Amino acid sequence: MSEVVDDKSEHCVPFILSCMSKNSSDDPHQSPIFIGVNGAQGSGKTTLVSTLAEKLRQPPHSLSTIVLSIDDLYLTHDVQSKLAASHPYNPLIQYRGQPSTHDLSLALSLFSDLQQGKVTKIPSYDKSAYSGQGDRIPKEEWAEVNRDTRCETKVVIFEGWCVGFRALPREKLVREWEGAVRKREEGGYVGRLGWNKIEDVDFVNEALRRYDQLTDQLDALIHLDAEDPMFVYEWRVQSERKLRETKGSGMTDPQVVDFVNGYYPAYELFTSRLRAGTFDEGKGRQLRLVIGKDRRVGEVLKM
Repeated sequence: MSEVVDDKSEHCVPFILSCMSKNSSDDPHQSPIFIGVNGAQGSGKTTLVSTLAEKLRQPPHSLSTIVLSIDDLYLTHDVQSKLAASHPYNPLIQYRGQPSTHDLSLALSLFSDLQQGKVTKIPSYDKSAYSGQGDRIPKEEWAEVNRDTRCETKVVIFEGWCVGFRALPREKLVREWEGAVRKREEGGYVGRLGWNKIEDVDFVNEALRRYDQLTDQLDALIHLDAEDPMFVYEWRVQSERKLRETKGSGMTDPQVVDFVNGYYPAYELFTSRLRAGTFDEGKGRQLRLVIGKDRRVGEVLKM
């Protein structure tokens, strides 16, 4: 497990247990609870979900818990390459990352199988493959859950940088884009949205709308909210350096910047709604942990 800079599980475990108590029943085969975890790349969400899974599995909770990363649902390298080639002038989808670069059919099938307690293989993705472009690991190497009926999954932690994002109405999307373009023209603009064409941004926004099929199945969401989304550049560089050290391959620092540029517009577009609450119904289903550049929690909000 990675070094824990600031143990956020002390906030999250009670939140998850509280959500479970609200959804509890006497049915021993009750569907597992689905907990989303959102956080920018490098924010510490991978460390957090590993800690959460470990603590939930141990006494006194003893809950069979699995972690499903949206990163493991990326399109295969071949399909991603074809997507990029079919939209050669859209810089947002030349790499994995943005909505539209995940296999939603696979994701929905996984959710359904886990909800029904079926024996399920959990996909895995190798980010170091193809010099950091990545590829899905062969299915025969995927881990399997629910084979032992005595250990049926009770908690599914679904984590990812865009988990819980909601698409904007097109009118608002255009307003946000036009505002970013004005800031760029006036000078001093540090974002990326204003450097993209509206049709390219719209493509991602419309793709994200389909992700509601996953978000609507979440029972609750934990949001690691960076005070400044720009932190992601430094955090991602740090993460990729560790990947190169451990696996011997991965993106260089300039490649990381180019990579982050490809999906940073999403932070500009979708963070505000996430901060306000991703669920339209049910109070208390979202936990927002505001973190600084050092990844330490500065504020805790239950929404």
